[in-house]
Amino acid sequence: MSDFVQNHATGLIVAFTAGAAVLALRRWMAGGVCRSKVRLEGKTVLITGANTGIGKETALDMAQRGARVILACRDMTRARIAADEIRQQSGNGNVVVKKLDLSSLQSVRDLARDVQENEERLDILINNAGIMMCPKSKTEDGFEMQFGVNHLGHFLLTNCLLDLLKKSAPSRIVIVSSLAHEKGRIHFDDINLDKDYRRERSYRQSKLANVLFCRELAARLQGTGVTVYSLHPGVIHTELSRHLYPTLALWQKVIFMLFTSLVKSPWEGAQTTIYCAVDESLANVSGLYYSDCAPKTPAPQALDDAAAKKLWDLSASMVGLA
Repeated sequence: MSDFVQNHATGLIVAFTAGAAVLALRRWMAGGVCRSKVRLEGKTVLITGANTGIGKETALDMAQRGARVILACRDMTRARIAADEIRQQSGNGNVVVKKLDLSSLQSVRDLARDVQENEERLDILINNAGIMMCPKSKTEDGFEMQFGVNHLGHFLLTNCLLDLLKKSAPSRIVIVSSLAHEKGRIHFDDINLDKDYRRERSYRQSKLANVLFCRELAARLQGTGVTVYSLHPGVIHTELSRHLYPTLALWQKVIFMLFTSLVKSPWEGAQTTIYCAVDESLANVSGLYYSDCAPKTPAPQALDDAAAKKLWDLSASMVGLA
């Protein structure tokens, strides 16, 4: 062993250094962790897209804190399986499933009506569901899919549930956005990108819309006891990339697989969502943007109050709230 070490000292040093660098990079990529121990007995939490990925991890955390957890999902079979797993892992039987297809405004209204009629309170609404980099397609109501699902569906759902959230105050609304908003802009003259659709352009627009929605909503809810937060969960290995991966070249797929070994797990990716939903230090804060369980400054275009109001008015008109 001594001879081997002496003969391969340089190689061993390089290997050790590289390994340590990879471990350090992996730890840095993992980001912050929510340290709050707050309990949620007697509270109700609704999470969209909670049957997989960070949504499921968030639902599990809320259930472990004692909340009544509503999984609002499109795929009811997978949602029921996820709910069973969450009940078993958390020991909390108060986990229910409700149908929600964010690409259908009627489905959004149906869920909102169900919640209003059958739930006594709603303490935390987590707008988590989303799609990324999908091919050009339309929602049931004729809107561009990524903008329709990631923004418009949640915009309508949130507005439909505001009265119950106000009644349950202090309550919170958490909007899962993305770092992709930094390269986004709202194409007010072509909101459905009919003239020039590019999947990355569409995704960035929808994620910027999330942050602007948070900003305008927080301004409108001042004094109601309802606070609002938007966030970047981090780069995470989840099903969200399912539309992107098949379109990559072979060499890109190899790099993608290597990269995904370093990015956040769903549990790590859920931490900022959980932080915004429960951390006591945020009780009197609203309208800010978070990443790695800390406030961050979003892109300049996400701080444009005039654009936020204009987007609100346009969105309200598109979903029939104007």
